Amino acid sequence: MFTSRHVKHSRLLLRHARKYLRYKDDLLSGADREQIVAEIKNLRDALRGKDREKIHGTADVLDKTLHRLTPVTWESHWRENCEVILVAIIVAVGIRSFFLQPFKIPTGSMQPTLDGIVGHPSTDPPPNILQQIGEFIVRGRNYIDVVSREDDQLLEITPKKVLFFVTFSRLICQRQNFLVYAPPDTLTHDFNVFPGRIYRRGEIIARGAIDTGDQVFVDKFTYNFVKPHRGDVFVFRTTHIPGIREDPEAGAPFYIKRLAGLPDDRLRIDPPFLYANGRKAEGYGFARVMSAKPPYRGYALGREYLSQPDRPFTVPRDGYFALGDNSYNSYDSRYWGAVPEENLVGRGLFVYWPFYPHWGLIR
Repeated sequence: MFTSRHVKHSRLLLRHARKYLRYKDDLLSGADREQIVAEIKNLRDALRGKDREKIHGTADVLDKTLHRLTPVTWESHWRENCEVILVAIIVAVGIRSFFLQPFKIPTGSMQPTLDGIVGHPSTDPPPNILQQIGEFIVRGRNYIDVVSREDDQLLEITPKKVLFFVTFSRLICQRQNFLVYAPPDTLTHDFNVFPGRIYRRGEIIARGAIDTGDQVFVDKFTYNFVKPHRGDVFVFRTTHIPGIREDPEAGAPFYIKRLAGLPDDRLRIDPPFLYANGRKAEGYGFARVMSAKPPYRGYALGREYLSQPDRPFTVPRDGYFALGDNSYNSYDSRYWGAVPEENLVGRGLFVYWPFYPHWGLIR
């Protein structure tokens, strides 16, 4: 820390010179090789003698020799930049594949613990552009304002993905089209926009705010060494799960739920409570849901599984039971059974965006 800058620079130059000799030894002429070796020795002696002027002089001579032998060209700049980009891509892919994977919450099944894509219809016009930018950065909130330009009928709503993770909807009418920054399901569910609807000129088709969903990091590393714990918020693939359709392009969707049952657990729901092996489920997440304090509503009975308070379900040895914290609006293991062990991806670790209201560790 207390070493002079010129000494640090000279030591770094020595390392580069020795590295250059190792790489180019078979390509250098005898005279060039001897010159570099001699100049390395001179700089090393100057560093030992701690003579500032001599260090500067010998370092400058060695630096000019190296520049003469390795002239800087536009090809070398491109090569270095490409190498940096390639290494960055490899590191990012490695981290995503084995350690942390970003994941976007698509639905409201974990609300209010984690927010999905939710629309908030309004008759008021969007706020000014500065407020919109601020709310998008802090809250992940986007405003839409779609007004029919003429009398028309909506024929079709088609999704359009940009950069693999940004979803727009194209509203195809008889006489006009609109591109809206919102998924088709959100427009249908929250804004009552569906094919067949007739709109008059000047009528609002969709206006309001859309919260774009919490973005989380998923810990893919821990489950390789530690068994999942009851109460974890976990992500899993829905491959081979009955009733869940696979996207022809993206494949089976990923779901995020709370891990309610481990292999061989005996589960039962008696609203608003969840019981595991004869006792109320323990843990911060379960207690928060079972308190039924708004906006939590407790656990609801299922359709195929846990459909009656006196009909428990035993989780198979190779499966895990998943429940959404928003139990009355969650499509989870109560409908299609346990999640196969091979479908597990990892544990929801951290909400990295938006910064309000859930930024931080996931509980």
